[in-house]
Amino acid sequence: MKLNRLGSTLAIAMAASLVLTACGDDNPTASDETTTEEEAADDGAADDGATDDAADDSADESAAGEGEDSTAETGGAGEGDAPAAELSGTLSGAGASSQDSAMAAWIAGYNQGQPGVTVNYDGVGSGGGREQLVAGAVDFAGSDAYLDEEEATAAQEVCGPDGAMNIPVYISPVAIPYNVPGVDTLNLTPSVLAQIFNQQITTWNDPAIAADNPDADLPEADITVVNRSDESGTTENFMEYLSAVAAEDWEHEADKVWPVAGGEAAQGTSGVIQVVGATENAIGYADASAVGSLSTALIGVGDEFVEFSPEAAAKVVDASEPAETGVEGDLALELARDTTESGAYPIVLVSYHIVCSNYSNAAQGDMVKDFIGYVISEEGQAASAEAAGSAPISEDLRTAATESLDSITTGE
Repeated sequence: MKLNRLGSTLAIAMAASLVLTACGDDNPTASDETTTEEEAADDGAADDGATDDAADDSADESAAGEGEDSTAETGGAGEGDAPAAELSGTLSGAGASSQDSAMAAWIAGYNQGQPGVTVNYDGVGSGGGREQLVAGAVDFAGSDAYLDEEEATAAQEVCGPDGAMNIPVYISPVAIPYNVPGVDTLNLTPSVLAQIFNQQITTWNDPAIAADNPDADLPEADITVVNRSDESGTTENFMEYLSAVAAEDWEHEADKVWPVAGGEAAQGTSGVIQVVGATENAIGYADASAVGSLSTALIGVGDEFVEFSPEAAAKVVDASEPAETGVEGDLALELARDTTESGAYPIVLVSYHIVCSNYSNAAQGDMVKDFIGYVISEEGQAASAEAAGSAPISEDLRTAATESLDSITTGE
């Protein structure tokens, strides 16, 4: 399936604070005594000044709904859907630090409608998030890479025989920030970029860099390459790009762990940005939401050099195909890294929320469906666009993600 061009962002200003915490329950699918509250319809009728008859009707409907399958409502859905029942409890997630800014906005926006739910998210990195999900330590994982075959098999131990699904929630460019005094614009072809990060081009005034930057005052200085020290989906996405477009200069297989020695290693997205910003003649890779005032390279695509933007990243996702995972409802994508479409920025990541197909703890499952339903809604996507500069998912992808969430079973 081809994904439609992603729509324009909605303007939402939101002040948010991210709750950073370690793991919650040891097993997110285990049953406990936590229950959801179902008075939302009654409360809404009273607030709106509804008649006694309408309030009675609402109470009757609420009573009729008790004991029905808890998969019936996904209250985080977008505008126009029926409001969700009030929920209460603690929802625990962990994973990609690239999602930190977006997650802060999602939590703040979600809590406006569900103040009884505490959402905790630990930005330990994509690899750490997937490990915690597979270990049953969190309810969902944030990850810049979908589950590999081994992880998907392991997830069945926690999630049941249907395993876990990858739901795309966040689309962002991977920027190439650099700190070279006096160089305000830097053009890098895929081959030159690969050679820099492979420690084959080691000085800024190398002829290969100078050829595409004839007007730049490139210093005769050593290049400091900054890479992630932790297992990272951003690393894996960046390496996938290099493998796709510069295989002759990048012989390393894409992985969560950086393979080249000799650079500066930093923990998390923020660590890479801090080191690049503090180190003259440094260059790194990071989620574009974190680069701040640092200069970023333009990347060669076809005959042009393209600056990152949400719209340019969206063009790559538009051209991408679904991955073959064999899991019903899974929405993992094989990104079109080698696109030459004009205006496309090919170093892009699609970050997922990875969820179980079944939660035997009905309360936890209801909260997962409700929270991620908000995340993929127009309101949630606008919140992350405002906070992190991400591109919103397309309507087609939102529809598919909603269907996947609706397929999650709980209490079984």
